Amino acid sequence: MTQRDRDRLVALKKARKGLITQRQAAKELGQSERHIRRLLVKLGAEGDQTIIHQLRGRASNRKWAEKVKNAAIRILSDKTYAGFGPTLAAEYLADQHHIQVGRETVRKWMIEGKRWRAKKQRLKKIHQWRERRPRFGELVQWDTSEHAWLEDRGPKLYLISMIDDATSRIHARFVMHDSTEQNMRLLWSYLEQNGRPLSFYTDKASLFLAAPKTARDQKSLPRDEREPLPPTQIGRALRELDIVWIPAHSPQAKGRIERSFQTAQDRLVKGLRVAKARTLEEANHYLEAKFIPWWNRTLSVSAACADDAHRPLQKTHSLASSLSYVEARHVAGDYTIQLDNKTYQIARADIQAGLRHGQVRVEARLDGSLAVRFREHYLAVAECRRQPKVAVARPPRKAAVARVKSQWMKNFHLTSPEKTAMSLIPAASPVRGLKPIQ
Repeated sequence: MTQRDRDRLVALKKARKGLITQRQAAKELGQSERHIRRLLVKLGAEGDQTIIHQLRGRASNRKWAEKVKNAAIRILSDKTYAGFGPTLAAEYLADQHHIQVGRETVRKWMIEGKRWRAKKQRLKKIHQWRERRPRFGELVQWDTSEHAWLEDRGPKLYLISMIDDATSRIHARFVMHDSTEQNMRLLWSYLEQNGRPLSFYTDKASLFLAAPKTARDQKSLPRDEREPLPPTQIGRALRELDIVWIPAHSPQAKGRIERSFQTAQDRLVKGLRVAKARTLEEANHYLEAKFIPWWNRTLSVSAACADDAHRPLQKTHSLASSLSYVEARHVAGDYTIQLDNKTYQIARADIQAGLRHGQVRVEARLDGSLAVRFREHYLAVAECRRQPKVAVARPPRKAAVARVKSQWMKNFHLTSPEKTAMSLIPAASPVRGLKPIQ
């Protein structure tokens, strides 16, 4: 009998002895007077056990059957579901095995089956909160996550992701290398799908910010007075598309995409494991068909303002031109340009005033083609085929003849100091101040 049962029993006995009225007992126990009268009748007939509910100790009618519980624990004990938390496990039980069980029930089952250990919450370091941008497309965070996405089933992959700050909608793709080309390809698909956002928010990786190579005479100058760094290929492309680039000074500053990577490294890895993805194509298929739709449907929020800040691509914007590797090249006197140890000849029909010894823009595009632009016009170019060098046949070298040692001093001997001194003085040019020996 619990303490609450004892308090109820004391109140009923007081009402039965007339120490308090039935109304007072009902008010004290939070019951109706009719219920108090029934309890008093049963108290006289059955004794103190009247206050204990007859269903106490019996299993609830809403309790899951043991066979369902055992089946769920057996499913979650498989190595495929290793590391699954209660929330994710409940979703997969419903989707894959048609066991509609609540998250907390699955948590209790997993703790009982030693598949989950309850953790105490710890207070983490708190960073200053920043309010979301009000409109969709006003700020997009952009980053890459290096992780064992396929575990030990396939090659190492990188996840390049973009997440909208206002709505948390994501746009992502797996790639083999975190390169400028792959980031440009993802940017191309984002621009075609949504349009041009107002700004991108990234870290200071070398893809977005050129490494400073400051001369000695400029190191002593303040940063504001130094020569500006040239933009990277992605930085140049964003300028041409009129998109602002904002650098983040710490990982916590772009915490929205960092937290999305934490979620992906938990859920996406396990989803790829269940889907048995082993290649880049299979991983991207699951990402685009399952994970991104689930994320945008479940974890995204509504923007504070219904307006879309994305701007459409204009006729002056060429994604093929902007999203390419661009270099400036000098035009030689014979209207050729050099690129990657190759020589390209400009077509005669495209030659115009100012082109000779001028500068042209060379675009190595993502589709593998090459485009050369002078001012506002594109020029037709063709690679010059170099003639192979012909080896000149040389006559064989003559064998070296052994030299014979000279014999001109064979019979020359110096026997006395006087003869030695005289032999060292040329006869035609006597030394001044030296008298001949008598």
